[in-house]
Amino acid sequence: MDDLLAQASPDLMRQMLQGFINQILSAQADTVCGAEYGVASTDRVNHRNGYRHRDLDTRVGTIDVAVPKLRHGAFFPDWLLE
Repeated sequence: MDDLLAQASPDLMRQMLQGFINQILSAQADTVCGAEYGVASTDRVNHRNGYRHRDLDTRVGTIDVAVPKLRHGAFFPDWLLE
């Protein structure tokens, strides 16, 4: 793993960061909805309705962030705006 990271291009770091941020956003949306994506549950209070794609400038370059949209209400984490 260390050898791969040492030889890796900045694209690898961008891809890893993008995947990590998108997973965090997905988990937060699951919490707001009351159930995981694609899982039927009686505890569900909302549903997902696609994504908003936004560019996020980072130290490793600009990445595409897929912010989940909800059918009712809004979801946009404050930490993403900072």
